[in-house]
Amino acid sequence: MSTAFSDKVRINLERAVVLVVDNALGLDILSTIFLGFGVRNLHRCRSLAEAHQTIVAYQVDLIVMENLLPGEDVYDFIQKLRRSEGDDNRFVPTILLSAHTGASIVSKARDSGANFLIGKPISPQVLLERILWVAREKRQFLETDSFAGPDRRFHELGPPEGVAGRRRSDTAGTKEISANALALNDGVDP
Repeated sequence: MSTAFSDKVRINLERAVVLVVDNALGLDILSTIFLGFGVRNLHRCRSLAEAHQTIVAYQVDLIVMENLLPGEDVYDFIQKLRRSEGDDNRFVPTILLSAHTGASIVSKARDSGANFLIGKPISPQVLLERILWVAREKRQFLETDSFAGPDRRFHELGPPEGVAGRRRSDTAGTKEISANALALNDGVDP
């Protein structure tokens, strides 16, 4: 049994949760899951245009969306969100749902600035565990010429031996692995 539910982690989803799913049945199922989590302010969107209008109008705490929407580029949407200057919603955790989780899909999600990609079919337990994981993660928000979003590194391994670190948090030659990084590798909570 996972310890994610026994942790004393509290996540505030009272402002708004935005769900973006293009089909009514999928949106109903996902909405029911979030209502079961106690979310009171749920915005159901069937397109990225609707999601954009919602994000402009409200402060949101979480965005959950399909990674493939017909005729729309979800990855571009996330990149634009992450680069929107002066908008606090640019930092909002974003979780993508995907029926395919091949390496190229995972890379696209990571490189667009998404916090997490969850493979379908999803269960309420897995979804809640991932939301709690995102809530307690300590990855910094980075902004460079080519990327904006949470640090793509999950492991705190530091730079390779003999290579100077590129970030302030890097210490040359340090190969210590945190308890959280080990837990992610083993699939066990610390």
